[in-house]
Amino acid sequence: MRNRSAPAMDFLETCRARVDAELSRRIESGSSASERLQEAMRYSVLGGGKRIRPALSLAAARALGQSGDTALIPACAVELIHAYSLVHDDLPAMDNDELRRGRPTAHIAFDEATAILAGDALQALAFEWLADAPGIDASARISMIQELARASGHRGMVGGQAIDLESVGKSLTLAQLETMHRHKTGALIEASIRIGALSAPGVSEGSLNALEGYAKALGLAFQVQDDLLDIEGDTATIGKPQGSDIARAKPTYPALLGLAGAREHLSTLLSNALGSLKDFGPEADPLRAMADYVVARTH
Repeated sequence: MRNRSAPAMDFLETCRARVDAELSRRIESGSSASERLQEAMRYSVLGGGKRIRPALSLAAARALGQSGDTALIPACAVELIHAYSLVHDDLPAMDNDELRRGRPTAHIAFDEATAILAGDALQALAFEWLADAPGIDASARISMIQELARASGHRGMVGGQAIDLESVGKSLTLAQLETMHRHKTGALIEASIRIGALSAPGVSEGSLNALEGYAKALGLAFQVQDDLLDIEGDTATIGKPQGSDIARAKPTYPALLGLAGAREHLSTLLSNALGSLKDFGPEADPLRAMADYVVARTH
């Protein structure tokens, strides 16, 4: 398995700076009916984060010859959905976490009701941004909205979270575990790639299928590494309590496959992701670098 590459970090840092600036500009103080709600939204979105999902959107656009400018607003919309999901996942009724990205979670920093409303508002705002995304024709914007809605709802991320909650304390097969994570984690990563690709006019079905293969493998690889970090990481580095999955008796890849087996599975998923890009040229190097980063990250 490759080590995290400098190109991945350079690309990710560039994307993060662009995305953070756009998010900060668009979620302006005083533009909400409630100042406290607006503050909670900004706290939840702008409090750090690797911005992997919007970076994947921008990388997919670049792989198809786009500069990334057109894909920037759709990429930010994906990040709003991710931010909302974290706010709700951390709630006492869900994972009951008090630390996220090294800071108090939204319901601790504010209160539970405000956190719920902030998540709701961020979800709605994501679709507003997509509907108004500049430089993209109406049919592509509709397709993007469909992609993000499907990935976010009961057939995607929310459905995966429901399976996760239902599976606490249970033993799952590898197929069952991967079904859960294809929904909970993978669906939004897949949507990130497809939304970035849809920003490129005339993208072929063949290119979309190849990128989808990459995204499916990468989405699972992301979760395997998350599970490994829950065991091998430390709270200060990963930004949330180490060992929280074990404490809640949640099904994980290391619990099912052992540490060595989980690492081997991670290596296979990385190979599958990179293999899906075999027909792309250097323009897809950011996607290749991002795959290397995902499996080697320490937080």
